Amino acid sequence: MAHVTREHLDRLLEQALLADDHGSLASRLYDVALGYSSGDVSRASILVLAAEEWRAAGQPARALECFQRAVEDGGESGTDPRAGIADTLFELDRPTEAREVIETIRAEGGVTTATAHMIAETLVAYGDLQGGHEWATQAVLACDEDDPEHLALLRTRYRIRVDLGLPEDDLDALVS
Repeated sequence: MAHVTREHLDRLLEQALLADDHGSLASRLYDVALGYSSGDVSRASILVLAAEEWRAAGQPARALECFQRAVEDGGESGTDPRAGIADTLFELDRPTEAREVIETIRAEGGVTTATAHMIAETLVAYGDLQGGHEWATQAVLACDEDDPEHLALLRTRYRIRVDLGLPEDDLDALVS
């Protein structure tokens, strides 16, 4: 069992960026998660990182497995790993399942701004501009101006509104 530090993960990420090898990084992160005992970063966060790297490596099925393990782990991960599951299910051409996951997240409530932003972006990427607009709008209205996601969410919402052909509103005016 290993104690995982932020510096350890940063070194792994830096090496992978230099090598441009997402598959190797995903595998290493997964191994780190399996050997995890404690650390500055939760096992769930490491699994989410591994999942994202598997997706970048073109292996969504392996990514889905990592996202599911992150959910099972239950640790803090910045965003709800189920948002990653939904995105990956869309990628795997399983949109009905993806939408079910998103509706479960909505029904449970307590969605973080980062998770709502990820869901909005996912919906837009898979052609649901109206759904993305709803998620982005709800998240902007629910978050504080000092939330690190606030400005990015405003920009995402504005971009979606432009794509939908909607006129500028008071929230759009906050984008600068």
